[in-house]
Amino acid sequence: MDEVSPADQAVTAARRGLGAVGTVAALGAAGLGYAWWEARWFTLRHVDLPVLPAGAPDLRVLHLTDVHLAPYQGRKRAWLSSLAALEPNLVVDTGDNLAHRDAVGPLVEELGALLDVPGVFVLGSNDYFEPTLRNPVRYLLPDDGKRHTDIAQLPWRDLKHRLTDRGWLDLTNTRDSLEVRGVRIAFAGVDDPHLGYDDLGAVAGPADPGADLRLGVAHAPYLRVLDQYAADGYDAILAGHTHGGQLCLPFNRALVTNCDLDRARASGLSRHGRTWLHVSAGAGTSPYAVARFCCRPSATLLRLVPRDR
Repeated sequence: MDEVSPADQAVTAARRGLGAVGTVAALGAAGLGYAWWEARWFTLRHVDLPVLPAGAPDLRVLHLTDVHLAPYQGRKRAWLSSLAALEPNLVVDTGDNLAHRDAVGPLVEELGALLDVPGVFVLGSNDYFEPTLRNPVRYLLPDDGKRHTDIAQLPWRDLKHRLTDRGWLDLTNTRDSLEVRGVRIAFAGVDDPHLGYDDLGAVAGPADPGADLRLGVAHAPYLRVLDQYAADGYDAILAGHTHGGQLCLPFNRALVTNCDLDRARASGLSRHGRTWLHVSAGAGTSPYAVARFCCRPSATLLRLVPRDR
């Protein structure tokens, strides 16, 4: 057998190393490409929620959140426009609608006939402030409490006016009610807990005992908000903010929630005490982090049914 020189051995090892690096780089590029594509693979979730009194008619509730709309997002706008065909009985919008200062008009345009349906909303941090480039590693670290409120504001007042002018209820730190298909629904809503704008004292107290259904609404599902809603007797809580983790392990196993909610409840239906909690993974991303992995952008059609069904 011919003897291989140390120099030849070094060259062979270097080639193998470069090949391994190339393979890793190719896999990384493929993963990023897929994550970019998945962020545009919109879907609709269907969830049954047994919260109505016996004999009440089923209610179809569209839970919409974290759209993060920019005017140039044609695919997202078309998908958003298509949701009106679901003909829900109620729309609950849990915030972060905007990602651009010119997005209010396109948002209202694509919501279209949904604005003729009874609706309620709260705002999130990305309705108030322009998106900025952030270090993504921060989301994997413990929350240091720092919030970026020293940047340009988005036209959130215009957003509120456009929605309330069409009849949707603004639940910012307030309680209100609606009757939908003969079902009286009592709501409590808070401003964005992620920014610390929530005023829990303004909505504190037992949920309306005379209502057929009691719903708590918030953008970010921080435990202090969930605890109060559950203690006050709300039947269900609807929230967004988490993006379902956005970059997940397979089967929607979230790595982070961007709040103090545990990762197991980053999206979907769960319990908080005796109260149901639905966290939507949302329909968008920051324009500076346009990627999702094992966590498709979505809205949810909740079918509210009687508890005894």
